[in-house]
Amino acid sequence: MTDRSTDNVPHRVAVLSVHTSPLAQPGTGDAGGMNVYVLQTALQMARRGVEVEIFTRATSSSDQPLVRVAPGVLVRNVVAGPFEGLDKYDLPTQLCAFTAGVLRAEANHEPGYYDIVHSHYWLSGQVGWLARDRWAVPLVHTAHTLAAVKNAALADGDAPEPPLRSVGEQQVVDEADRLVVNTEDEARQLVSLHNADPRRIDVVYPGVDLETFAPGDRLTARAALGLRADEQVVAFVGRIQPLKAPDVLLRAAARLSGVRVLVAGGPSGSGLAAPDALVGLAAELGIADRVTFLPPQSREQLVNVYRAADLVAVPSYSESFGLVAIEAQACGTPVVAAAVGGLPVAVADGVSGALVSSHDPDRWADAIAGLLRRDSDELSRAAVAHAQRFSWAHTVDGLLASYSRAITDYASARRRRAAGDVLARRNGRRWSMRRGVRA
Repeated sequence: MTDRSTDNVPHRVAVLSVHTSPLAQPGTGDAGGMNVYVLQTALQMARRGVEVEIFTRATSSSDQPLVRVAPGVLVRNVVAGPFEGLDKYDLPTQLCAFTAGVLRAEANHEPGYYDIVHSHYWLSGQVGWLARDRWAVPLVHTAHTLAAVKNAALADGDAPEPPLRSVGEQQVVDEADRLVVNTEDEARQLVSLHNADPRRIDVVYPGVDLETFAPGDRLTARAALGLRADEQVVAFVGRIQPLKAPDVLLRAAARLSGVRVLVAGGPSGSGLAAPDALVGLAAELGIADRVTFLPPQSREQLVNVYRAADLVAVPSYSESFGLVAIEAQACGTPVVAAAVGGLPVAVADGVSGALVSSHDPDRWADAIAGLLRRDSDELSRAAVAHAQRFSWAHTVDGLLASYSRAITDYASARRRRAAGDVLARRNGRRWSMRRGVRA
């Protein structure tokens, strides 16, 4: 059997990300901030000598079973259901197949191969719960979003999360040894909505790659994107779906003469039902000539989008944190964001940008206009300074501390159970002897 770490620092972590691969392009399908989080934290852990194996569902026949992303980071593409045609709402039917693939992978090693399981999103938590029991290691879970929170702030035309998800989330919250959340607000939600034990919750802020996302020349970035040097540009980056509310930005821009909107992303979720709806809305509002649409961008290309913009808008109805906001600020671009979820942490209101407490287009137009009138150099410096508070190194500090607590508590609980079993057996033998004497 593989020796467990004596200092409660894991040597090998099994990460579960069922519904979206860390290798997928953010801004497409279900790929977004969670993909970035899983990959960047894995890379950072590997640099510290902690091996990470990420289990995700294969979505193409061309997916290799094993992909070595970097030394110490391995992605396992598990075949579970058809490669195409399934969205995340269909995936509960494939959890059994996915779990079997995960358990078979571990069965090829000696017992004790993984020190801990970290599941992301409720679907992964269902798998992690079973793996935890089979492997006798602790389970750490990160929800990223909660059904009840999303359903309480639905956009027009968006579909509510099904009851199945709420039930599944409750089960995972009850079973996980520790729960990692992005913000204090999310911690309060877990307690109020799912009766989570606050003592099992760790708040760990997500981070940003401060080497990749850094200030640069705006005119060069605009030239690369074919934008004019003298126009005011407000960018939206992310999945195009009602939840992310890009329509709010377009409606606000229609009230602001001369402002160009730059949209980088692809349709996702309920937005797939009308993939060209945003293009149609721009035409309906009479601003089609002021809206530039770009497909989802790679990390390197995304830097140009952030640098080219005067502002980045994050008008989401629900957002557990908002990595786009931090990435933009790291590039020196202030952010106007909805005052929801983790965005009040990601954006320093009045300093590195502005928070808007509604989705009314007039309020958004006022907020955008107000920021565009301010000293751009001062805002840019404040945005960079705020983003410096967040790094993936700091995030991994928090994750490893959570893992250490989980391993310590799990080992203590096993010792208590073992001691209780010994005591029960002793008491059972004494009772049997007494019965024998009486007989």
